[in-house]
Amino acid sequence: MTALVAVGAQWGDEGKGKIVDWLAVNADLVVRFHGGNNAGHTLIVGGQKTVLHLVPSGVLQSGTVNLVGPGVVVDPRVLADEIGKIRAQGALKDPARLRVSGRAHVITAWHVALDKAREEARREGAIGTTGRGIGPTYEDKVARRGIRVADLLDPPSLRAAVDRLAREKNFELTELHRWPEIPADTVFDELLALGKELAPYVDHTGKLLERAVREGRKVLFEGAQGTFLDIDHGTYPFVTSSNCVAGAACTGAGIGPTRIDHVLGITKAYTTRVGGGPFPTEDRGAGGAWLGEKGQEFGATTGRKRRCGWLDTVVLREAAIVNGFGSIAVNKLDVLSGLEEIPLATAWRIDGKLTRDFPMTLDEVSRAEAIYETFPGWREPLSDVRRYDDLPGNARRYLERIEAVVEVPIDVISIGPGRDETIARRDPFSHTRQ
Repeated sequence: MTALVAVGAQWGDEGKGKIVDWLAVNADLVVRFHGGNNAGHTLIVGGQKTVLHLVPSGVLQSGTVNLVGPGVVVDPRVLADEIGKIRAQGALKDPARLRVSGRAHVITAWHVALDKAREEARREGAIGTTGRGIGPTYEDKVARRGIRVADLLDPPSLRAAVDRLAREKNFELTELHRWPEIPADTVFDELLALGKELAPYVDHTGKLLERAVREGRKVLFEGAQGTFLDIDHGTYPFVTSSNCVAGAACTGAGIGPTRIDHVLGITKAYTTRVGGGPFPTEDRGAGGAWLGEKGQEFGATTGRKRRCGWLDTVVLREAAIVNGFGSIAVNKLDVLSGLEEIPLATAWRIDGKLTRDFPMTLDEVSRAEAIYETFPGWREPLSDVRRYDDLPGNARRYLERIEAVVEVPIDVISIGPGRDETIARRDPFSHTRQ
C-alpha cells in the first residue's frame, strides 16, 4: 500500500488530526489537499497539545515530509505564526520537512474582512462561517483573479495582483457593507514581507509528490472539514467552499486517481456539527449535553460549542459511497462509557416514508426523522484498552452493528486523545490483520 487518503465522514471535527498523526508514523509524506485555516486539527503527544490549522498533522512525526497542496488556500500570516510555534517546540528544525505549493491561493486582509461583513449582513440566515476568508478566496480562484503563493516571491507579479483586486474589494467593503477600506499598499507590504519569511518553504509540491509515489514511498493525504461540508456533496448551502471528499485529493494535491490505493473514513462514535444546517440526530436534551461535556465539544479553530447527537448510519453510508471508503476509523468511543443506552440511527423517515439512503435536497434532510436502534451501554473505562477483544462486549456489539449497516470494516478505534490511546484491528496502509 502506497497512497492512503484519510477523510472526515461527518460534518468535520471527527478527530482527523489525531488519526493522521497516528498514521503518520508509517508515512513518508503527509499531504494537505484542500481548505484553509478554517480547519483545526488537535494533536496530543506526550501530554502536550498542538492545534494545527494549515500545517499537515504529520509534522510531529520526525520522519515525515509535509506538503501543503495547490488546492489549499493559505493565509500567509497564519502559516508563518503556525510555523513559528512548531519550531519553538523543536518539531520543524529543517524547512525541507514542510513544503508549500507555489500554486496555492493566498488569503488576504480583504478576503477576511469580506467574509465577516457578508456573514454579518446575513443575520438570521448566517451560514456559520469561521470568518477566515476561505470562501472569498476560493471565489477569486475560480474567477481567475486570485493571488498565489508564488506571487509573494515576485514583487512585480504581486503588485499587479494586488492592484487587480484592490478596487473591487474595497468597493464591496465600503459601498455595500459600509466597512472601512483596506489600502492596496497595506496589503502589498504585508504580503511582500510574509513572502520573504515563507520563501524557504515554497516548492513545486506536485513534483515532490509524483517522485515519492514512483519510488514507492508511503503517502498519506489529509482531508480537512468533513464529507457533509463538501461544496458539492454536503448539506448545501451550509457547507465549506472546497471539495472535502477523497476524490479531491487528486486535484488538490496534484496526483492521478490511479495512484490512490485506499480511503480511510474517519467518524466519531457519535455526531457533532458546528454552525447552521440540518442535523437529524441532534439531541438537544440530556444526551446531547452529556456528549458535549464529556467529549469537550468545542471548535479547535473558533472555540464555538458544537451541536451534539447520535451516530447516524444514513450519513455514514452516504459518506462511504461518495468517498469509496475501504475502511473506517472510529474516534471517541470512550466518550460513550457510562451511558445506560446508546441510540444508533439506522434509517430516516421523510414525509412518512422510511429510507436508508441520503436524499438529494436540503429540504428533505431538514424534514428527516431519525429512526433508532438502541444498544445497551457499558460502564468500564476504555483508556487502557489496546486490543479489540478486550473492549467491553457491549462496545464491540455497537461497533459491529455499525460495520454491518454501513458495510465497511472498522480498522481503527480511538479510546482517548493521546497517540497511544488507539486500537488497531488492521493497518490501513498494509490492510493486513495484526
